[in-house]
Amino acid sequence: MKYRNPIIPGYHPDPSICRVGEDFYLVNSTFEFFPGVPVFHSRNLANWELIGYVLDRRSQLELEGCRNSGGIYAPTIRYHEGMYYMITTNVTWKGNFVVHSTSPEGPWSEPMWIDQNGIDPSLFWDDDGTCYYCSTGTNDGLRGIWAFAIDPMTGERLSEKHMISTGCGGPCTEGPHIYKVGGLYYLMCAEGGTEYQHHEVILRSDSIFGTYEPCPYGPILSHAALKNYPIQATGHADLVEDQNGNWWAVFLGIRNYSHALLHNLGRETFLAPVTWTEDGWPIVGEKGVAALEMDAPLPAPAEPVCHDVRCDFSKDGIPICFEYTRNPDPACYVRNAAAGTLTLVGTDTLLSQPACAPTMLSVQQPEFCTHTEAVLDLASDATRTGISAFYNNDYHYDIYILNELDRKYIGFTKAVHDMTVEIARVPAPVSGRVKLMIDSDREGYVFSVQEEGLAPVVLGSGSNAGLSTEGTKTMTFTGTMMAMFAEQGKGVFYNFSMEVRPDTAG
Repeated sequence: MKYRNPIIPGYHPDPSICRVGEDFYLVNSTFEFFPGVPVFHSRNLANWELIGYVLDRRSQLELEGCRNSGGIYAPTIRYHEGMYYMITTNVTWKGNFVVHSTSPEGPWSEPMWIDQNGIDPSLFWDDDGTCYYCSTGTNDGLRGIWAFAIDPMTGERLSEKHMISTGCGGPCTEGPHIYKVGGLYYLMCAEGGTEYQHHEVILRSDSIFGTYEPCPYGPILSHAALKNYPIQATGHADLVEDQNGNWWAVFLGIRNYSHALLHNLGRETFLAPVTWTEDGWPIVGEKGVAALEMDAPLPAPAEPVCHDVRCDFSKDGIPICFEYTRNPDPACYVRNAAAGTLTLVGTDTLLSQPACAPTMLSVQQPEFCTHTEAVLDLASDATRTGISAFYNNDYHYDIYILNELDRKYIGFTKAVHDMTVEIARVPAPVSGRVKLMIDSDREGYVFSVQEEGLAPVVLGSGSNAGLSTEGTKTMTFTGTMMAMFAEQGKGVFYNFSMEVRPDTAG
């Protein structure tokens, strides 16, 4: 059965998966965004529905002062005897923790903190019911993959810590998961760093704490040598066996948008079938390579996919797919169904301020070619309110209503590195409605305004390179979002939509 990658497009990195009967559940990293750790559900592995978030309240997810790409790293989701578990790291606040729930939709428990440093924790239950923790970490100056028995309900360590592996020789061994297949323990890890040398390796042992011997075939997933291939930087995988006995891997990858090795959509979630060699080693895809279009025995046929987002605030609340930047103030987001509006109450926190929480709602840009628009009330009194192609506070392109010196304008500004420049400003009426628009493709973004009864006017454009991960001044792990925002006053929105357009160059 044919399906298309990525299965969850746009910024959705570090996937982890589990199966319960015929249901599959998948989670991703969220870094500085709130709520944290989305939970997706599927019956066929190709079509995924967002059903909630694990970390949906501040007592679970503290992000105050969180740096760009800080916060939540690499969650793992597992199910055991009626309970779901999610384990992850908040690199900004206290480190590793585990939460649990009887339902993947939640509510999930408060965090149970774990006495172990490092990142990328995972859980594994052995046949005797013992639960084991593993992660990257450093103990007594030794860096590698560490494991110990744990109580997953409390986070209490129940055995000595054991360094079970340093990987297969590549740099940045991380993202470990343990599985037991055919009586052997398999330790799967990512290596090479989460850039263009990223790849997946696997080792095995007849004992949970090792010694682990590496797969003789080398990486089981790697696109590192395929520089002109449309999928790059594959790794950070998790394995699952479906109800028919077929094995699969979910993993992150990127789609660079041109001949340059640049990407602006973020690290996305991909799927490939897994085959086992005669001597018992798993290989992902076709000899370690996955494709944008694949044919494999899904549990059920793939269905057509639509990633459009449409919000009419006279009918709809805030869709579940929207996220805030760091911990939001709920009082800053006011829906009035009778008036058909969503009012964003902007504070003195501006989009370009570091480690802060501006009044902003954003959703992942899922494809290169999109059309985003919002209709706003020109009576909005915010200093700036509009829509943005937003990577982080250092990298964003904004089109907005501007109130300055008792006059009203439509403005367009670009922020890149340490430069913020207003590119265009045109007079606007003081009342009525205005439509702001962003069109994107594989080259860049075009920003337009349309007043009532008039034709659209283009205010400017911005290159994809200005919102690309490789160009950021600090190491970042997120992707471009389409956002509504307000600064220093109220911004009144009637609707918002993001539509995927045909990609003739793809």
